[in-house]
Amino acid sequence: MKGVYSLGKYVPQIATSCWIAPNAAVIGNVIMEENCSVWFSATIRGDTDEPITIGARTNVQDNAVLHADTKVPLTIGKDVTIGHKAMLHGCTIGNNSLIGIGATILNKSVIGKNCIIGAHCLIPENKTIPDNSLVVGSPGKVVRQLTEEHFKALKESADHYVKNADWFKAELKPGR
Repeated sequence: MKGVYSLGKYVPQIATSCWIAPNAAVIGNVIMEENCSVWFSATIRGDTDEPITIGARTNVQDNAVLHADTKVPLTIGKDVTIGHKAMLHGCTIGNNSLIGIGATILNKSVIGKNCIIGAHCLIPENKTIPDNSLVVGSPGKVVRQLTEEHFKALKESADHYVKNADWFKAELKPGR
């Protein structure tokens, strides 16, 4: 698969249903569960003993950067949308969450399930965000709790990207 690289002893483990854009880079100690997608120019660099684990139906959008750190894994749950240019470093993201465009989440931070981390939000090291939270700002602050309607929209975002990845897998061809 284009854009997938082993690095020494580290070999990516990628479910066959995943789609990776031709100019994205998935390197080393990375585990991708079923129906994940990695979009154009995203980089997932698994160059430590700590894995980067990406749950089923999660999408990593264009120009996002994901990296683990020594003794600090990066773990992303199922049905997560990681927005364009987001930076995730050695953190944990709960199921059915959305990380906004340009957001940065640093080492040992934990984002609960069903959360929205707003565009350009900074989550500093060691911060825990409770389930069902809307977080904005730099540094990020919880501004309110989300509702069932929001949870449904988050799931629909993940579902959309599974369908979009299937379309790109089937129809993306080099230009003329």
